[in-house]
Amino acid sequence: MAQKKMWGFTLVEIMIVVAIIGLLAALTIPNMLRSRINSDEAVAKQSLRTYSTALENYRAAQLPTTYPPDLVTLAGSNPSFIDSILGSGTKQGYVFTYARVNANQYTIVATPVTPNVTGTNTFFVDESGVIRFSNAAGNPIQ
Repeated sequence: MAQKKMWGFTLVEIMIVVAIIGLLAALTIPNMLRSRINSDEAVAKQSLRTYSTALENYRAAQLPTTYPPDLVTLAGSNPSFIDSILGSGTKQGYVFTYARVNANQYTIVATPVTPNVTGTNTFFVDESGVIRFSNAAGNPIQ
């Protein structure tokens, strides 16, 4: 009597494939997460540049010269100096906190929404226009 040939994969073959997939995932996922953090941090720095420019433009348009009391004013003025997304104070994994110190000074701090997931650094800009940072380990702003 002729035996039927059975088609399929053995348990060992399936386990090898699963192990290979697991190894590939272990190698690629950390790189993908780091790429996302780099992207979020680049957007945060660019947003701080945009805020800085918009604040200086707003200040120059005021008589007497002064910075706005909040970001909503900066976004809601006519003409608006920033878009409504930046006016909300949150963009791509970072929260932006604006504080007007006085008519001639301000600070904006960009902090990650979820540290070590959306970003590892906190960024800072003031009226000088220089962007500084501090990492999540608590090192001082450079």
